[in-house]
Amino acid sequence: MENDDALQKVLLAFEKFYTVKTCDAAAPFCALAEFHAHGEQFFLTKAAKVADIDTNEYVFFAQEKFLDAARLVDLADEAWKRGLSFVKPYFGHKNSDVSLVILADESDSDAKKIVRKLRRYKSCKFGIYGWSAFNVSFCDFSSRKVFSNSRGGNLKKNLQKILFG
Repeated sequence: MENDDALQKVLLAFEKFYTVKTCDAAAPFCALAEFHAHGEQFFLTKAAKVADIDTNEYVFFAQEKFLDAARLVDLADEAWKRGLSFVKPYFGHKNSDVSLVILADESDSDAKKIVRKLRRYKSCKFGIYGWSAFNVSFCDFSSRKVFSNSRGGNLKKNLQKILFG
């Protein structure tokens, strides 16, 4: 499967639940998907509102011919930085996760080892104003496998199903 065809296939799957933007994503990313959910909790009546709960996710997509460990870390740092710029913590903010999906034609063995160790987490006011966590997953088309960090397990399963059926 060609890298461009794979990207279109993945973006089409994400469009079911996310708002996908291809023109707003600045380099080195080729697309950005956003998910926003708002919930409210009440006590007996709507006038007695207990809490607002907001959950967000920002998914950055990148395409690479060859992914090495240094490039993986650079993309992860840039996605984390840009994702946190969208986060506006307040009392009703639960979480805002940042995810990175990389579609690579080839990758080296160091990238496969380092992706498992990539961890980013930020707590806002000791978790009272929510938190942010980082998911990363990349697809290596030469080996037809998907690799991810520990938080990216669900992302890895979904990409495996979308791309390699």
